[in-house]
Amino acid sequence: MSYVLILGASSDVAIACAHEFAANGYNLYLSGRDIESLTIAASDLHIRHRIEAKAVKFDALQSSGHQSFYNSLDPKPEITLCVFGLLGDQQTSAKTWAEAEKIIHSNYTGAVSILNAVANDYEARKSGVIVGISSVAGERGRQSNYIYGSAKAGFTAYLSGLRNRLTASNVHVVTVKPGFIRTRMTEGLKLPKPLTAEPVQLGKAILKATKKKKDVIYVLPVWRLIMLIIRNIPEGIFKKLKM
Repeated sequence: MSYVLILGASSDVAIACAHEFAANGYNLYLSGRDIESLTIAASDLHIRHRIEAKAVKFDALQSSGHQSFYNSLDPKPEITLCVFGLLGDQQTSAKTWAEAEKIIHSNYTGAVSILNAVANDYEARKSGVIVGISSVAGERGRQSNYIYGSAKAGFTAYLSGLRNRLTASNVHVVTVKPGFIRTRMTEGLKLPKPLTAEPVQLGKAILKATKKKKDVIYVLPVWRLIMLIIRNIPEGIFKKLKM
């Protein structure tokens, strides 16, 4: 039975994805720093869905250990979901490099490091699916979150290039752009309900995208229209907007 590797498996979105894939018969690797909570989650998934679920230690910020982490997985996963990320604080990151660096590493550098290892394996095996959760914030820099947005813009471009490279090897790459998500990371923020997805919606959308081999998905279709409008605002006008 196939395994799914979930990178950053402690988040609300990751757990929702885990349940969707487990309900469809996939075994799971739940990876992250909090091995204790992941072990509990793995046990719950095993009992509920009667699949194998293993908790494995992984730190997105420790890129030097990413190759050895992936090498240790036996059997290797057929599907890899890169779920981890950090919204961070824009005002702090604009003034403090340590905060900016953490956001960049959490959303771009760490993801590229581990997915390079996954991609090389999948390319050699000529099969596999990679799913990366990016963000609509990466489509145009806005003063409210441009450090986070720039990292996600880089990640979106990386996934696009990876998809271009791996298509010939029968490896599929999915880019997910959720828009607002109601999670612990966004707790306290005033999010417009019609534009905000629930974690379970992401889980279902991601499972569907892997099965149908979608390239780029917006979890809520309205975001495709919103971002089309934002991308096409002339720069002379856009730079004066408070966004």
